[in-house]
Amino acid sequence: MRSRVCFITVLVSVLAAWALPASAQDTSVTFAVQAGSLAVSVPADADLGTGDPGQTQTGQIGAVTVTDERAALVAAWTASVTSTAFTTGGGTADETIPNSAVEYWSGAATAASGTGTFLPGQVIAASAVVLNQQRTAFALTAGVGVGSNSATWNPTLEIAIPAAAVTGTYRGTVTHTVL
Repeated sequence: MRSRVCFITVLVSVLAAWALPASAQDTSVTFAVQAGSLAVSVPADADLGTGDPGQTQTGQIGAVTVTDERAALVAAWTASVTSTAFTTGGGTADETIPNSAVEYWSGAATAASGTGTFLPGQVIAASAVVLNQQRTAFALTAGVGVGSNSATWNPTLEIAIPAAAVTGTYRGTVTHTVL
């Protein structure tokens, strides 16, 4: 009986020594989550085809995407759009279509990721805006705990070609910005 008690005592002592460290120290570990950027990407070029004087030329310019990788706890952004005049040749009055003749509508998102409320600037043609000043193209509000988010849309341009417009290839610039 005594050997059994000694064995149990030794076993308990060994288990206690094994279970309890002789010394313990903590290491505080840190790391940073890097904030990325807020950016807009657009097609380099868009061809709306061919139109006649006095008519309206309509076409989509291709995918516009806002990517927000700022890793913000609360995210919000607004993408804006504006246009230059469209000119051909020497850019005389008859070779210029003013930006007041250029209308834009974003349409609905073709893709979106992240959380929040994605708001198209103009969902349908009836909501089109004239691009003679900066207009809202798309926005994100109420993005909470999203880390990153993105939205893509394929906007439509409508250009009223003046009856006095001369033959030529007209070029202008549509600029999207995001803040």
